[in-house]
Amino acid sequence: MSSLTLAHASAILDVALQTGREAKFAPLSVACSMPAVTWWRSSARTNPESCGSRSPSARAWGALGMGFGSRTLAGRVSRSQMFFTALAAASDGRFVPVTGGVLVRDAAGDVIGAVGISGDTSDNDEKCALAGIAAAGLKADPGVDPA
Repeated sequence: MSSLTLAHASAILDVALQTGREAKFAPLSVACSMPAVTWWRSSARTNPESCGSRSPSARAWGALGMGFGSRTLAGRVSRSQMFFTALAAASDGRFVPVTGGVLVRDAAGDVIGAVGISGDTSDNDEKCALAGIAAAGLKADPGVDPA
């Protein structure tokens, strides 16, 4: 199994933010995380004054912690509202089950990290994450919409 490197994270952050700027999305905040004993994060913002929330990290953290892209998590909220409310409270707000948290997989399909983006619509946030992950030569797993 490979790991998410600083070079991967830098490529993801740069391309995600560039994608948002080129599409004229609202200012974005981006976080990359990898599963480890300690959490490693790298964040960048197009406009720090407009993006004060922990939402990008919480989207990445939720996807990693649950093992699903946040598109899947968002679809499950309506069926298990009490569970997800309790999880958000128990994690001290580090869990946000909305689209914009994308698992990062290596060539073998193993999860090596996650990207969380916030600032525009959740779908646009996810588009930027997908572009960044692809630019880093990795596979994106945003989850699936529920049937």
